[in-house]
Amino acid sequence: MTRTPLAHAFASPRRVIALVGLASLALIAGAWFFELVMLLRPCKLCLEQRVPHYAAIGLAAVALLLARSPRSQLVALAGLALLMAWSTGLGIYHSGVEWGWFAGPSDCGGAAAPVAAGMQDFMNQLQTTRVVSCTEAAWRFLGLSLAGWNALASLALLVAALVGLKSALRVAGGSPA
Repeated sequence: MTRTPLAHAFASPRRVIALVGLASLALIAGAWFFELVMLLRPCKLCLEQRVPHYAAIGLAAVALLLARSPRSQLVALAGLALLMAWSTGLGIYHSGVEWGWFAGPSDCGGAAAPVAAGMQDFMNQLQTTRVVSCTEAAWRFLGLSLAGWNALASLALLVAALVGLKSALRVAGGSPA
């Protein structure tokens, strides 16, 4: 039986670990691109959505370096699946806040401003600081905000991690893949 290229990619737990890690790296690079090049300032929820991807990059890197046994790859894939489930949930929550389906956090105002040196500096900061609201999507493509796209990408990575987990379970259990 001939495998499709997609089935071949998911047949190896190490490939799935690499895929999830590299995709998370690409998502973080995209977030930094929108922030630094497109000058879209992230809100508090935008920054929180990056955390599972940072963790996934680290976990995938460590797993690719150290996880040689099927059991250790199983643990790594389970961890990646949990991180992508967390990321999917954060993306859905933030999208729901933007659409008005959920109440956002009361302290959603973006990154903290630098400490003012004096009263005049403080007054200047008040006039020039733009608070980034979690309820307003700064950019949309095909009707979805960046939070929505993160939710979809994270869901796809969750599915990939679960497929890799299934493959790793077969290998760890001793049955043929």
